[in-house]
This record gives sequence, structure tokens and C-alpha cells, in this order.
Amino acid sequence: MPGVSSRTGLSDTIAAIATAPGSAGVGIVRVSGPQALAVADGLFRGRRVPSATPGGRFLFGHFLDSAGEVLDEGLCLVFRAPRSFTGEDVAEFQTHGSPAVLAGVLSGALALGARPARPGEFTLRAYLHGRLDLTQAEAVLHLVDAQTDAARRQASLGLSGALRGRVQRVSAQVTRTLAAVQALLDYPEEGVPEEDRAAPLAQAERELQDLVRTAHAGRLATRGARLALIGRPNAGKSSLLNALVGYERSIVTPLPGTTRDYLEAGLELAGVPVTLVDTAGIRETGDQIEAAGVQQARQLAEAADLVLVLEDGSRPREPLDAELPAGGRVLRLRTKADLTVAWTDPQALDVSAVTGQGLPELRAAIGAALLGDAARGEAWLTTERQADAARRALAHIQAAQTLPDDLASYELEEALQALAELTGQDVQEDVVDAVFRNFCVGK
Repeated sequence: MPGVSSRTGLSDTIAAIATAPGSAGVGIVRVSGPQALAVADGLFRGRRVPSATPGGRFLFGHFLDSAGEVLDEGLCLVFRAPRSFTGEDVAEFQTHGSPAVLAGVLSGALALGARPARPGEFTLRAYLHGRLDLTQAEAVLHLVDAQTDAARRQASLGLSGALRGRVQRVSAQVTRTLAAVQALLDYPEEGVPEEDRAAPLAQAERELQDLVRTAHAGRLATRGARLALIGRPNAGKSSLLNALVGYERSIVTPLPGTTRDYLEAGLELAGVPVTLVDTAGIRETGDQIEAAGVQQARQLAEAADLVLVLEDGSRPREPLDAELPAGGRVLRLRTKADLTVAWTDPQALDVSAVTGQGLPELRAAIGAALLGDAARGEAWLTTERQADAARRALAHIQAAQTLPDDLASYELEEALQALAELTGQDVQEDVVDAVFRNFCVGK
């Protein structure tokens, strides 16, 4: 796949099919660039000529191939620069969603001088023409890929500019502080009020800390989370997996050691796409196959975003503390709550896969453990690129509060640079290319 150059090719007119492969009721071919409306004139026949049509209008007519044969009837939507998605002249052709029709219309556009669009090139042009910042461009990709409501909501917030707004608030506070520090350096006899120095920077630090804490939730909302179910044999792991997904995904028997390999099932919890992993029961065993499954269970628990530790509440307790991963990524469950209670633990959530007791509370607890309080409210950081820039800005802000004014000035300038990289106002071309390389053709 060729890379997308973020600084060349803007004089070209590009075209691509903008709808997913396969048959559908409606398909779209998008053309953008200086000659987009001239291409439309050559392809489309209606009561009006596209190039003579005001922007924001649509025309009904027929699409013709190079021999003048009718390919299909449909709509031609006209957008004029800069009032279009890309900021350029754009023509969108809406046809029936036949692959043959779409291929014919695209071939016609290419024959009239357009070139095939590269992955993400329409959105790249929107970014380069100032229609979107880099966080909004990344939100476009996340909106296309969104599998859950949480992912859709965050992508919509990002596309609306909510994340950019959070970053701009921090930048304004840092800029205010930098101006005060530089004024003090230039005119030390004048003095600068403390509220123009310490207060804005402290506010910027608090807001940026809140933003950085959203990175984990944003990453999970976009890529999903893996939850490992671990416990002794017959602790109820397979039964709980079946209860959560709502069907018999895993085999359940009263015999210990039924699950020797791991088994996965997908569902949505708290708006996050979740993969539940049912693992082998942890115990000492001479069976080589089961022992391999136990070792695999330990490895899966270590790599999981969250571990559900299941302990049978109807039998004497056999703690698994030595098997738990570090870092607090654990929810403790006392299973088989419908049976006679053998032990209790206020830190463990009582659940029953048979009666459904505790399952709503478990779903809520999983959501809280995955997303946390930092995930509430405003837009989140949703990529590692964004999180890295935010962390660097925070480190520079914190350093500035402990240094003399001349060194603090340098740290504040570096913080502003990192914040500008976050939104794409000042970012290296290879970073821009990396962002758009993940897009599909036509977007």
C-alpha cells in the first residue's frame, strides 16, 4: 500500500468508490479536486450541467460511459470549494449499489482525468485545507470503525472538535503563563501578578491530567478489551461466560478440568467491545495437556485488560492470590451464590450463572473497572499518538513549575509544541502519513 504524501498531489483531481464493497441499494463515487466538476460534466447528463450548478444542490439524471451508453440513473451532488468536506470542488455520484455500475462510473471518472484516490486521501485533503484538525481526522476513522455506542460517541465528540476544545483550553493557560514569564524576564522591575503565573499553569496541569487519564478508556473504546476468567476447576468460569454472552458458548460439566485450551466469546459491556476468555482451571496436575492449559491461563491473565477471578462460594475457599497479575486489574467474584454459602468476602461480588444474581452488578463493575471515573463527560484521547503528545506536554508543564523563569520559559514552549502536535497544528509529515495510512480508500 503506497503512503499518502501530506504535501503533494493537491493539484490532482482524485476519485474513488466511497461505499463498502459488495451489492447495496445505493453506492457512491466521490470526486474531489480542481477538475471535479469538469469530470462530472463528462459523466453526467441531466437538466443542468454540474459545473453550472451552485454548490449544495443535487441533480437527477443519467451516468454515461465513454461510448455514450447509459450506465445508470441517479443523483449528482455538487459542492464548491471551500464549502465541502475536502475544502475543494467535489462531485458525489449516487447510483444503484451494483459493483458493475460503480466500477463503470469510477472508470469514467478516471478516463476524464481523475486519478485513483489513495487510502484516506479525501480526509487528508480536509486536514490540509483546514477543514479538520488531526484529532478530527482520526475521529473520522474511528467513526467508520466504531462497533459500540461508546466508540461512536467518542468519535462523534472528536469529530465535533470537543477534543480540540479541551486542548485549546490548556494551550490558552500555558500561553498566558509563558507571556507572564517572558514579561518578567524582559521587565523584572515591573513584576507580574501571581495569578498570571502560578494559577493558570496549575489549572493547565489539572486539566491535562484529567485528559491523560482518559487515554486508557479511549483506547479500549476503539480497540476493545480482553477479559480473562481464571479460577480453580469447576469454579463456574464456563457457566459465567455463557450467562454473560446469553448462549451456550462453552461446554459445562460437573467434571473438573473440562476446559484445557482457552475459549473466546465477544460481547459489548459498558459500551466497550469485550472479548471474554474462558481459561483452564488452575491447579497442579500431572496431565501434560492440562498443565499446558494452566500455564496458558496464567499468561492470558497477565496480558488481559481485566481479570475476573472466580472462586466457588459453596466450597471451602482456595485462594488464588499467587496467580493474580500485578497492577490492580482484578475483579473478585464469589460464584454459585444460589447454593449454600461456605464463605463470604466483602471484596468479592456474589454472582450466580444459574439465577442471574449479581450479573447486572458485575456488568456495571466491569464498566467501572475498564473506563473509570476519568472516562465520564468530555472527549477522550483515543490514540497512542494523542496520549504521547499529552503526556509530554504534561511533563513540560510540571517541570516548568519547579524551575527558574528562564528555564521555565523553555519548558512552556515545549509544552505548547507538544499540544500543537496533538491537534496537528505543527506535526511532522511522517506522523501525518502514519495517521492516514490506516484509512480505507474513498474516505
